[in-house]
Amino acid sequence: MKTIKIFSFLTLTFISVGLMAQPSGFYDFKVKTLEGEDFDFSSLKGKKVMIVNTASKCGFTPQYEDLQQLHEQFGQKLVILGFPANDFMNQEPGTAEEIRQFCDEKYSVTFTLMEKISVKGKDIHPLYKWLTSKELNGVMDSSVRWNFQKYLIDENGKLVDVLNPKEKPGSDKVMEWLSAK
Repeated sequence: MKTIKIFSFLTLTFISVGLMAQPSGFYDFKVKTLEGEDFDFSSLKGKKVMIVNTASKCGFTPQYEDLQQLHEQFGQKLVILGFPANDFMNQEPGTAEEIRQFCDEKYSVTFTLMEKISVKGKDIHPLYKWLTSKELNGVMDSSVRWNFQKYLIDENGKLVDVLNPKEKPGSDKVMEWLSAK
């Protein structure tokens, strides 16, 4: 009986510690950039954020150009975070160095690119778990359907909308969101 109580206590302790280690809100995330530097989402407070899963060999890859234009036009109030992912038909097979070289040479990307992650499946990154789960983000469930799906986060770290991959970064919906207070 005493062994069961000790085991139960230890189990609950480990679960509690595990839950505390999980980010609970958008600003709790810490990730690595494509260059391996730490990036703390708490630095994004007060800014609108667009999170995009990217790929270099996709039919939507030209959206890098649109994302860069949006970054240049609205960089003071909008942060674009690109997350290379190889989850769809092996369309982002490159290393961090290859991805950087491609983005620099082909699209002159200056918005922040993060380390390559998984945006779906059993090895989904914790950020994408948060983005796709209403239980975690408090707003909506979604699934990442393809490369260049966009998640819009407001100045308070709240998920606002999910845009399908076909919707261009500079669409009317995005422009309305950017012009709204």
